[in-house]
Amino acid sequence: MNSLYTASIVLLTFIFYGSDSGALKGGNPSVEAPAQTIRATDYRKVAGTIKPGETLFDIFRKNRLDTAALFSMSEASGHIHRLSDVSANRPYSIVLDDLDRVQSFTYWINEDTSLRIARTGEGFYAEKRVVRYERRMEYVGGRIRDNLVSSIGNGRDGLRMALQLSDIFAWDIDFTTDIRNDDSYKVVVEGLYRDGRLKKYGDIIAAEFINNGQLFRAYRYEIDGKWGYYDEQGRSLKKAFLKAPLNFRSISSFFSKRRKHPILKVYRPHHGIDYAAPTGAPVSVAGDGRVLFAGRKGDYGNLVIVRHRNGYKTYYGHLSRIAKGVRAGKEAKQGQIIGFVGSTGLASGPHLHYEMRVNDQPVNPLSVKTPGGTPVPDSRMPDFIRLRSDMHTRLTANQFGGFTLARSGPSAHQQ
Repeated sequence: MNSLYTASIVLLTFIFYGSDSGALKGGNPSVEAPAQTIRATDYRKVAGTIKPGETLFDIFRKNRLDTAALFSMSEASGHIHRLSDVSANRPYSIVLDDLDRVQSFTYWINEDTSLRIARTGEGFYAEKRVVRYERRMEYVGGRIRDNLVSSIGNGRDGLRMALQLSDIFAWDIDFTTDIRNDDSYKVVVEGLYRDGRLKKYGDIIAAEFINNGQLFRAYRYEIDGKWGYYDEQGRSLKKAFLKAPLNFRSISSFFSKRRKHPILKVYRPHHGIDYAAPTGAPVSVAGDGRVLFAGRKGDYGNLVIVRHRNGYKTYYGHLSRIAKGVRAGKEAKQGQIIGFVGSTGLASGPHLHYEMRVNDQPVNPLSVKTPGGTPVPDSRMPDFIRLRSDMHTRLTANQFGGFTLARSGPSAHQQ
């Protein structure tokens, strides 16, 4: 057991993929990382996770550690990562000698990056380390039951996979209204391994989704340093407008020329779609454009209007609040968060009122056909076809095993 503590002082062992990690270092630049100089029997470890509202000063005081050492550690790491900037539920460990002096401190900033501070003969030495994973191709597939998230898995990996899939096909499938039970999905995805164990999933490399009998395929391909997803003909899946401005919600009211208003109890046109969602759910702008209006407006409550090319405008109403920095005249990028679901204005409950107009005439967002993005250039098609053929073989052969989400091992920071 004590030898484990000594090892934790000397280094953190990672599996590197590709080039060196390029750690950022702080403290005295002339000081090298400390070597093992004290016997293993002299060490013990304090470890845990940051509690909500807790600071490192609180942790030091609770464990009766020298707060002067914390000040020196803060100086060493200040320009790499401030020790005052710690987040709840993130793990940490402190290694102490037999005099309860801090010999090393490790804090996981996120699941891929750690901060390590170690004592040297001249003070403390700090570095930020990025985990490098071994990448392998994995197969994941299944059938839809109720919704995409629960069908893939409710854990962190399942949610990440579901969000990626919805992002890839967001221009062709509205995951709020279009998906059906017994729809199916197949995915070739990066499996990120460390110490021979699957830790999590990375980017989706290829995907197949059958929605109500219609087949959709996507292949990840790089052009001029930018990654995108393309169909089998090399056409970009990215289009001018997303099919829905938020994920995994339900439509409570459709576009209609004559609808009975739930509050006013009178019939009048409903020139948009109402997406039922909890208060605070993020709302994304459907396409690139410029904010025309952001503020309070009558029955809409908090409203954002975005002007797009070719005479299109989109409206986002009843927001609980408008995102910071969103104001008239500012650019809006497709997928950017512009506000949060609420019930301001004339609304019977929390929902997003989403409207689309063309040349100031209301249109049904669900029936609008929008042009696609830039396809794979002719000069790159042979290379793209090779990738497509390889990925198609993997998808159809189901050679990666089970039709379920593989269970990943403990997170990198837990070891």
